[in-house]
Amino acid sequence: MTRSVYIASSERQVSKSVIALGVVELFSRQVRDVGVFRPLVESTTSDAVAEALLALKTMRKLKLEDAIGVTHTEFAEDPNGSIDKIVAKYTELAARCDAVVVVGSDYSGFYSSTELDHNAVIAANLNTPVFYVCGATDRSPDQVRGIVEETIEAFEERHNTVVGVAVTRTDPEDMEEMRKAVSHIRSATFVLPHDPILGAPSVRMQWDAIGATQWLGNPAFLDKEAVHTVVAAMTLPNLLTHLKPECTVILASDRLDLLPGLLMAHHSPAFGPLASIILTGGFTIPDSVHTLLEGVEVDLPIATTTRDTFATAARLQRINGISTATDRKTDVSRILFATHVEEDEVLNAIDLPRSEIRTPTMFEHQLMQLARSNRKRIVLPEGADDRVLMAAAIVLQRQVADITILGDQAFISRRASELGINLRGARVVNPSDPKLLERFAAEYAKLRVHKGVTLEQARITMADPSYAGTMMVHLGMADGMVSGAMNTTANTIKPSLEFIKTKPGVSVVSGSFLMAMSSRVVVYADCAVNPTPTPEQLADIAISSAETAIAFDIDPRIAMLSYSTGTSGSGADVDKVREATRIVRERAPELKLEGPIQVYAAVDAAVAAKKMPNSEVAGQATVFIFPDLNTGNNTYKAVQRTSGAIAVGPILQGLNKPVNDLSRGALVDDIVSTITITAIQAQK
Repeated sequence: MTRSVYIASSERQVSKSVIALGVVELFSRQVRDVGVFRPLVESTTSDAVAEALLALKTMRKLKLEDAIGVTHTEFAEDPNGSIDKIVAKYTELAARCDAVVVVGSDYSGFYSSTELDHNAVIAANLNTPVFYVCGATDRSPDQVRGIVEETIEAFEERHNTVVGVAVTRTDPEDMEEMRKAVSHIRSATFVLPHDPILGAPSVRMQWDAIGATQWLGNPAFLDKEAVHTVVAAMTLPNLLTHLKPECTVILASDRLDLLPGLLMAHHSPAFGPLASIILTGGFTIPDSVHTLLEGVEVDLPIATTTRDTFATAARLQRINGISTATDRKTDVSRILFATHVEEDEVLNAIDLPRSEIRTPTMFEHQLMQLARSNRKRIVLPEGADDRVLMAAAIVLQRQVADITILGDQAFISRRASELGINLRGARVVNPSDPKLLERFAAEYAKLRVHKGVTLEQARITMADPSYAGTMMVHLGMADGMVSGAMNTTANTIKPSLEFIKTKPGVSVVSGSFLMAMSSRVVVYADCAVNPTPTPEQLADIAISSAETAIAFDIDPRIAMLSYSTGTSGSGADVDKVREATRIVRERAPELKLEGPIQVYAAVDAAVAAKKMPNSEVAGQATVFIFPDLNTGNNTYKAVQRTSGAIAVGPILQGLNKPVNDLSRGALVDDIVSTITITAIQAQK
C-alpha cells in the first residue's frame, strides 16, 4: 500500500512548504518513487507550491495536472463531486508511487474561512495521516498550544489521525519555551525558528510594487532576495550601524551624498552585500553624480521612484515573498527541516518502511545530510577562480561545511559582489600574510630538514597556495582541502605526500570513485593515481577503498578484479591479483573479500551461483578493485557514459587527512560535491 501524509495548516503563511519539502526529500531517501498532490488550489493551471516540489530532483517526473485536484470554486459549487474527483486523482497518482506527500490548501483567497473543514474532509476521504503545521508569528507559547489543540480536535472530529505537529516561524529566543508548551501534544512534535530569507521578496518584486525604474546595476541581481529594508535618514556613520546584509536601502534622491558610502559598504565584507538602493522623491539626478559614476562599475541595483520615502517604506513592508520559490529558499528550508526535525520520529509516526534502493538522488541528499551532521572546515586554496567562489557560496548556503578561502580579501569580496554571491560566512586568509607565512615556513623547514630544506627555501615554497592550504590541514587550522581547479593533480598531491603523509601501514595514495548507479552506490578503485600497482599496493588500495565505502555508508564487499575467477587461470596478471587478495586477507581478515574474480561473477547473481556458490561477495560486490589504472580509468568512464551512472570523485585515499583533487574542467556542482565528500572524510 502506498504510504502518504497530509501536510495541513489552519491559516496562511506558516511555511508549510518547509515541512512539505522536508518530508518529500525524507521519503525520497527511503523509497524510489515519491509523488506530491495538491487537492485544493486556486488554479489548476498554475500552483507555486506544486511546481516548486515537482521541480525537485528527488521527485518522480509528474505533470502539474497529475498533482492537482480541484479549485476552491469547484469545491464550493459541488463538494461531493469534488471529493470524488480528488479521491480518483489521488488514487491514480498513488498507484504510480511508493509514497505521496499531500499538501493542503493555502488560505489565500475568498474561501479561507471554510478551508480548515474542507482540508479535514479531504484528508479523511484520502485516509491519510495528518501532519499539522502552525505558525508562531506574534504568538506566545500558550497561544500556540491552544491553537494546535483546537485544530487537532477539528481534524479528529472529521475522523482523521493527526500524527505530528510542526510549529514554524518561532522567535529564536522563544524556542525552548515553545517546545515545553507543545511537546506533549504528539510524540512527533517539532519547533522550527523563523528565518527571514523564507519570506524575503526579490528586488524585482519590491521594484514592481512601487513602480521603480532601474538606473544602475546588474539586472541579473533583481531576482535575488531583499532580506531587510532600511531607510537612510541619517548621516553615513550612523547609517552604517543600521545596515544589514542583503538589505534594500531607501534613500531620498536629494541625499545622493550618501551614495558613494553605500556603494563602498556594498563591497565591504563588514557591511555588504546590499540588495538594492531605491532613490525616492523623483528628484533629477545631477550631472555631477552621473560624471562621478561614469568610470565606476556599479553592480548594485539602483532604482528611482516618484513615491516619497514614507510611502515607499510602507509599501515595501507589506510585500511578502513567502510564496516564491528560489534555490536559496529551498536550501534554507532543507536546513531548517534537517536541523529541527527528527526524521526517524516522522517516519515512525507515518509508519513508512525503509527500502534498500539507493538512487543517485537519494545518495546526493544522504551525503549532504551526513556532511551537515558534523560540519568540518574545508580550505580552498584557489580563491582566484570564480567556480571555487561560487561553489563556496553554495556550500555555505547549504551549511554542508565551514569554508576557508585563500586569497586577497579585497579581491574576493569584490568578485563575490560582481558574481552576486554571498561569502560572508567564509573565512578569507591571505597566504602572503607575513606572520602566517613565517609560521608555515618554520613548520615546513622543520618537517623537511632531512631533505636539506632551509628556512628561506621554505618561505618560497609556502608562498604557493596549495602548500599553504595543505599546511593549514596539517596544523589543524582546517580539516580538509579541495584543490585542482587551477592546479595540476601533482601540485595538489605533492604537498600532501611531503608532510601530511599516508596513514600508518598504507604505502600508496589511490583514487576511488563513488559510482551512483540506478538503484545502488558502489566504489571503483584505483581509477586515478597508480598506473601499475604491485600486489602490496593493490592490497593497500583494497583496504583504503573498504574504508571509503564505510565512510559513505556502503557495506564493503570487495571484488579483486581479474580476467579469471578463483583458481581457473594463471599468469603474471592474475597471480598479482591472487597475491594481493592473500595480503588483504592477512592484514584485514574481517573484510568480505573475493579474488581473483571476473566482473560478471562479481555483479551477476546467476553467474556467481555457478562460479562461486555461497560467496559473501560474488554477485553482490560493492567495492571493485581494478588490477591497473588503465583498466580502472577506462571502466569508470565507460560505465558513466553508457549507463547514466553518476561518478563522484576522484576521492584520494590513504592520506592521514583528507585532501582531494579537482579536474581543471570541473563545474561548480563538481566542486560542491568534492567539498561535501572531503567534509565527510574529515568526520571519519
